[in-house]
Amino acid sequence: MADDSDRFIEAGTPTFRRATLALFAAGFSTFAVLYGVQPLLPVFHDTFAVSPAESSLALSLPCATLAISLLIVSPLSEVWGRKRVMAASLFTSALLTIGAVLMPSWHGFLVLRALTGIAASGLPAVAMAYLSEEMHGRAIGLSMGLLIGGNALGGMVGRLLAGVIADHASWRWGLGVIGVLALFAALAFQFALPASRHFLAHRMRWREVPGTFSHHFRDAGLPWLFLEPFLLMGGFVCVYNYIGFRLLDPPFSLSQTEIGLIFIVYLAGTASSAITGHVAGLLGRRKVLWLAILLGIGGIALTLADNLLLIIAGIVVVTVSFFGAHSVASSWVGRRALSDRAQASAVYLCMYYLGSSLLGTAGGWFFLHFGWPGVAGFFGSLYVAALLVALRLTRLAPLPPAGG
Repeated sequence: MADDSDRFIEAGTPTFRRATLALFAAGFSTFAVLYGVQPLLPVFHDTFAVSPAESSLALSLPCATLAISLLIVSPLSEVWGRKRVMAASLFTSALLTIGAVLMPSWHGFLVLRALTGIAASGLPAVAMAYLSEEMHGRAIGLSMGLLIGGNALGGMVGRLLAGVIADHASWRWGLGVIGVLALFAALAFQFALPASRHFLAHRMRWREVPGTFSHHFRDAGLPWLFLEPFLLMGGFVCVYNYIGFRLLDPPFSLSQTEIGLIFIVYLAGTASSAITGHVAGLLGRRKVLWLAILLGIGGIALTLADNLLLIIAGIVVVTVSFFGAHSVASSWVGRRALSDRAQASAVYLCMYYLGSSLLGTAGGWFFLHFGWPGVAGFFGSLYVAALLVALRLTRLAPLPPAGG
């Protein structure tokens, strides 16, 4: 009979609750730090006299440095341990966020934002690897959904606080509050996360590192799964990057506080990620992923209306679609990668943040030249491509015995 140290974490147990609480807090911190600047892009446009596309660098730049750093930091977690790398990431990114608000110049601010992206890279892929190693197969979908739910809540709270505080005080106070909250989240993570039971540290030979990544591209399904986050996140971040510019202008003429309140719809993403992840575990990922993506295409169509309520409804649908699809695809990677899971997660998230960085900035060109219809059309083209990939994945043969 196996002792407790050999058991995987089952849903509903005290250990499951501790682990998911810790990783929920970690996801909250990372997304608040990264995406809290999003409602401030129009403020940066006015304060620093930069274009909408240039203002998006406050978000795109840390996403780019995070994407690249993931490929280096994830192998380090194989040597130093999952929890140690994640905790260092959370504390450092929180402190850099507090430091960024003290920078007087636009370029100095961007330098610290870029460093924040590097620091934050120690959390996303390593957290996915931790869950893949420690959770029972029946609990992986729900636990991954809760991790992504923490991302959604952090994104919502970060955006909401930054927008409201910027309207009544300044953007520096708004971002500073986010940095302090991120420090508290890092402390909660440090004390709550259970130690790894199934992780075995090993010596890393750097010349062997490329091989730990490349073999995933020989799998029949993983390369397609790696493409999904690039397309999905690229479209999703365009919506949140540029919707504020649209709603600040007539006929809506909303304030920063009112725009910040719209980000409450991120709560829909928190629920969607957990629910969709659980449903995918019951019905199969192949049946759920393409439906979640199709929902987003319908949502973006609603945002083309001139009615504010329809626009908000469209943002809600897009948010539910994105977090649901992301939950399914990310857990699928964790089940399909039979070895070097941190590296597989790193590639997935590298593509996720490259989509946020590259396509999020490209959306500024469409907004500048074609207004909101240009952004909506760009989103639609990305999600149609993602839908085709998801339909391709429905024909993927499962890997026994996990059913990946």
